[in-house]
Amino acid sequence: MGELVLAAKCTHVPTMLMSEQEGPVKGKRQPAIDGHREIARRAKELGATTVVICDTHWVVNAGFHINSNHKFGGLFTSNEFPQFIQNLEYEYTGNAALGDAIAKIACDKGVYTLSHQLDSLELEYGTLVPMRFMSREHKMNVVSIAAWCTVHSHEESRRVGEAIREAIEASDEKVLLVASGSLSHKIWANKDYAANNGTFTISSEFNRQMDLHVLEMWKSGDHATFLKMLEEYANLCSGEGSMHDTAMLYGALGWDKYDAKCEVVTPYFPSSGTGQTNVVFPVQ
Repeated sequence: MGELVLAAKCTHVPTMLMSEQEGPVKGKRQPAIDGHREIARRAKELGATTVVICDTHWVVNAGFHINSNHKFGGLFTSNEFPQFIQNLEYEYTGNAALGDAIAKIACDKGVYTLSHQLDSLELEYGTLVPMRFMSREHKMNVVSIAAWCTVHSHEESRRVGEAIREAIEASDEKVLLVASGSLSHKIWANKDYAANNGTFTISSEFNRQMDLHVLEMWKSGDHATFLKMLEEYANLCSGEGSMHDTAMLYGALGWDKYDAKCEVVTPYFPSSGTGQTNVVFPVQ
């Protein structure tokens, strides 16, 4: 019987890659990198064989979609930030059986979901950035689920999360589940970016205060209250991908029945106007 052994909400900011290159960002994102590596170390200790990543950089407009190819590899350049992420080499093994099982169970729950094994369907950087740093500590198979959902409800994403958990438990896998996305996500306006040292600042004090409040709720285990405000939080604070990654995470953890106290492994930091962190969600 399979097991969800660990879950986390993770940043994937491009400046993590830049932090290892010469330039003004060198070394600045080391805490975020260390957080990814710490999560992978814990996953290794728990025997994780696969990581399922809910990726808020994979945008979809009809249905839910899973990239469950057998193998992934190539060179990635971000079409959003080609000056930040370019010619990123990657090579990972997938888990087609698990991806297919998640899609089937989600469909059985009334949520139209497709699992794909297509060499031309690339991974997005919401998957590639965590994998780059986590794979240094532990080699895991990867399944990527689209979580930038434009015409979907959080209720549907909750059921996808339930499908993730049920598919894992019906398999022989031990799995790390990652919700890959920010907290607030209001990127600085282009005209204001440079004047506000945008790479290292938040664009809205309201968003910063809301992010910090949410982290306190997570740390205290008050997830039931957080879920009552999830939709408004995602809308008012421009949550990345409308925070469908977070809804999937909670669906897998038991939704409002979940009451574990979370651990912040990377202190909150702003990036390009957005609010970022790495947080471990213990599995109950």
